[in-house]
Amino acid sequence: MKRIIMPLFATLALTLWAGNGLFAQAFQSDDIVGNWLNEEGTGQVEIFKVGTTYYGKIVWLQTPNDSITGLPRTDKENPDPAQQKRPLIGLVNLKGFVFDGDNEWKEGTIYDPKNGKTYSCYMKFVDDTKSTLKIRGFIGISLLGRTTYWTPVEK
Repeated sequence: MKRIIMPLFATLALTLWAGNGLFAQAFQSDDIVGNWLNEEGTGQVEIFKVGTTYYGKIVWLQTPNDSITGLPRTDKENPDPAQQKRPLIGLVNLKGFVFDGDNEWKEGTIYDPKNGKTYSCYMKFVDDTKSTLKIRGFIGISLLGRTTYWTPVEK
């Protein structure tokens, strides 16, 4: 009986160890630094690091100018009237993310200029290729939110 259980236990332990990503490529805290294209392909956000915290700012828009005025698009949906005239390009919309040491940047917020609202947020890679970044914005708990997927912009 011991001869059957011990190899079975060793196989199970090895499977769990591999399943936890110990054989997988390790994620580094700066892996998210760079430019990312949003899921719709209409904007790019540059994720950058200040100290040990990560932020992101809008650096490109498919339609950078307002169709009526011809002027740069502004943060017109912001609930603060003083902020409504600031340009969208250059706007910091990701704030305060910290790396958890595994594959998640958390404790941050994401601002959606389409509706002028700020949400709690976390970011993580979908898989070891680091070719897709999952962005989950939510209210309260992560079950109440929306997910979008960004892809890296080639340099």
